[in-house]
Amino acid sequence: MAQKPSIPKGTRDFNPEQVAKRNYIFNSIRGAFETFGFQPIETPSFENSDTLMGKYGEEGDRLIFKILNSGDYLSKIDEQAYINKDSLKLTSNISEKALRYDLTVPFARYVVQHQNEIEFPFKRYQIQPVWRADRPQKGRFREFYQCDADVVGSKSLWQEVEFIQLYDTVFSTLKLEGVTIKINNRKILSGIAEVIGASDKLIDFTVALDKLDKIGEAKVKEEMLSKGISEEGISKLQPLFTLSGSFESQIESLKTILSSSEEGTKGIEELAFINEAISELGLKTATLQLDVTLARGLNYYTGAIFEVAAPKTVHMGSIGGGGRYDDLTSIFGKPDTSGVGISFGLDRIYLVLEELGLFPETVTKNVDVLFINFGDKEALYCLKAIKELRSVGIHSELYPDSAKMRKQMDHANKRNIPFVVLVGEEEVNSNIYTLKNMISGEQFKVSLSELINHIK
Repeated sequence: MAQKPSIPKGTRDFNPEQVAKRNYIFNSIRGAFETFGFQPIETPSFENSDTLMGKYGEEGDRLIFKILNSGDYLSKIDEQAYINKDSLKLTSNISEKALRYDLTVPFARYVVQHQNEIEFPFKRYQIQPVWRADRPQKGRFREFYQCDADVVGSKSLWQEVEFIQLYDTVFSTLKLEGVTIKINNRKILSGIAEVIGASDKLIDFTVALDKLDKIGEAKVKEEMLSKGISEEGISKLQPLFTLSGSFESQIESLKTILSSSEEGTKGIEELAFINEAISELGLKTATLQLDVTLARGLNYYTGAIFEVAAPKTVHMGSIGGGGRYDDLTSIFGKPDTSGVGISFGLDRIYLVLEELGLFPETVTKNVDVLFINFGDKEALYCLKAIKELRSVGIHSELYPDSAKMRKQMDHANKRNIPFVVLVGEEEVNSNIYTLKNMISGEQFKVSLSELINHIK
């Protein structure tokens, strides 16, 4: 018996309508990227394992898809590593490559590898799929697209200001109003860790704090305790869990909490600069919000951290994120090259637009007119007209077989094609066309120029 076809969990097929809607989002994002001066690049779908591993923290490393080496890889397994159950060494024996987890680390590798060809500051955008061995759920997939924009070679905070404007531009173009751009600064998190006496556990602290909106205050404190952060230190965090109010008022509160931390004070100054600039420039439809619990548990952020939340009427995780990384390229041998970047979560944006009914009707428009096929002579006559229609941008096609007329008309109805053209011997001899409006049912004879004007 034939095997029932299926696809792996966390992956999807896309029908023509879905592809058209996805392309609408792609084109909106790409248009904004290019308007802001970003240039496109592409990198391979898989990288050497050592390029990716160790760049995303312990949790991220576990979600990287490893690729088995080709050939007789089992013969290369280190026997002692097998006996000692050394999974890291075993993995390196059988897998030297991995699917990319995101686009930022491959971009850092690209910058270092091609540094002599690049003009800095370098503004690049990249729209490609990434893979994560995550548990599939609503809005979370194992294969999905990221749409990234980054600038490397500049420490200027005006880049952060531009990225906030870029987010606002894209979501305004998509008519997705009510988006919240959350911002924090890794220096503030470092300052908080310093104040509570947990500087040596910064990653553990930030990973736990980042889960606040998912698991709640009690569970976050429990996780911090399990990571060796003292109860006394955790008690000092209490003002953070209740911090609220305007951007400016939160900044003032942070100045008090972090007065003893030079690093934390620097982070506050950076956030204040960005907020003042955005207040002066204004945003179209998005809102900028300070969120001191925003941590994004990734090792490479060193300054600003971004996360974008969908409108509150939609229950969805973040639809974008990013931040400043001052030393990412140093892991590939190029120190002191600051970078900052953001990412758009295409799949989640799609779900939000779908739920809110924000896709324009014209997005899924396919064929404007179908020519009915009555035989080879008539088909050739139709194709000459189709050639003219296509030259002026009218989406046209000929039904390929001279099947029964009812079947061809049903085909047009099922595909929601608004017009059909019928050409028989009379039309060929008179050099005319019979045009039928499939919505109103009207039918009339027209010349080629009249046909074009009616359909356009």
